[in-house]
Amino acid sequence: MFWQRTIKKAISSTGIGLHSGKRVRMVLRPAAANTGVVFRRTDLENFEIKANGEYLYKTDHATSLSKNRICIDTVEHLMAALLGTGVDNIIVELDSSEIPAMDGSASPFIYLLNEAGVKKLPRKRQLMRIKKPIEIRNNGKFIALYPSDTFRITYRIEFNHPAIRNQEASYEINQKTFVEEIAPARTFGFLKDVELMRRNNLARGGSLDNAVILDDHKIINNPLRFDNEFVRHKILDAVGDMAFLRHRILGHLVASKTGHEMHISLVNQILNQPDSWELLSESAYEEMIIDSAKKARKLSPA
Repeated sequence: MFWQRTIKKAISSTGIGLHSGKRVRMVLRPAAANTGVVFRRTDLENFEIKANGEYLYKTDHATSLSKNRICIDTVEHLMAALLGTGVDNIIVELDSSEIPAMDGSASPFIYLLNEAGVKKLPRKRQLMRIKKPIEIRNNGKFIALYPSDTFRITYRIEFNHPAIRNQEASYEINQKTFVEEIAPARTFGFLKDVELMRRNNLARGGSLDNAVILDDHKIINNPLRFDNEFVRHKILDAVGDMAFLRHRILGHLVASKTGHEMHISLVNQILNQPDSWELLSESAYEEMIIDSAKKARKLSPA
């Protein structure tokens, strides 16, 4: 849990950007300890953007980074795969501005990481422990991060559509649950919105192969992978956006009827309120777990 990790060897893939519609070649390369996640535009003289909160700039249907007017778009599914599998340090090379959409989930990225192999590095990571609640409310939408001994996400969505309606799910985010329960959940969209999105230069690479598409009454393409795949995908997006905190989180994220914009607002608030969290070493984490166990024993009935 505490050793930083990277991949063992470089691995490449090609695909289409979900919003740009452009073909892109992506190469994942090993990186040294304390490098973090670095995006490199090979089509722009290897210009680099680090996956830091300061470079987050756009959250319209996706999460993007920008530095000196150079962009990396739709990074959330790859970022989720990296956090969910414990890869801290990696170079992501792209010959275009957008991460390939793959099948609309994080599973293809996990496949690539597994093919490349993962190895420990001789540096330890720190954990970000949330010390006090941080909440955002906006027009019936809600997101918050509360203290917890683990990283958990509880998410609720509500859509006036017979295939979705109200869905709620809660998962402790560890490698097993992420890979098996969250990563396969695909992005989704409504057929009635496609024309408007494309007029706004969005969803130009969207297809029946990389998203779950709904008309006014039903799903029109692939069968669902889970009965509640829609809310699971929102959890996937939240994992990817929380990765911009740059540390493994000990906290309980609770969200209702929200999305990328409020995810990123929460990230910014956390980073701007350093008194609301602390970084734990391995020894401090072990002490915290021991203290929690002692308190639990005291509270349990004789």
